[in-house]
Amino acid sequence: MNGVSGGTVLALVGVLLGTMGTLVGQHLATRVEVRRDQQRQGETERAERKEAILEFLAAAQGVELVLDRRSLGLPAADEPEDKILHALWLAKKAVELVCSHEVAQAAHDYTEALHQIIRGVVANGQASTQRERRHAFMEAARCELGSNRPRLQR
Repeated sequence: MNGVSGGTVLALVGVLLGTMGTLVGQHLATRVEVRRDQQRQGETERAERKEAILEFLAAAQGVELVLDRRSLGLPAADEPEDKILHALWLAKKAVELVCSHEVAQAAHDYTEALHQIIRGVVANGQASTQRERRHAFMEAARCELGSNRPRLQR
């Protein structure tokens, strides 16, 4: 091998190594960016689930307030029962849209129990069923949001 062809080969090797380095660098940068995008998407989805769960809990709390006032013999709240039940069912549907089947089913069961109690389909003494449904929903929601804490003892 003479000096000219040796220099040419070394130049080609240098170009090849440079190209390989660039390709590897681009691949690693793309992989990191994809991972970042997946993490951002996961955080966005969790925020949507959390918002739906909190809205559902606020609507359920409104119904429970009416039931509490009723059981204590206090005057009815300002909002009609139809309006608060409508808000509860609407919030339950939002949970169905963004949460897992388990959370959606727990929200439905809890909503149905509250609906039946407020409409007088079952006696207000069904508070144990109401509590059980609320606890089931809360545990499902905690799992949905990735809580690592141990289950609450009820």
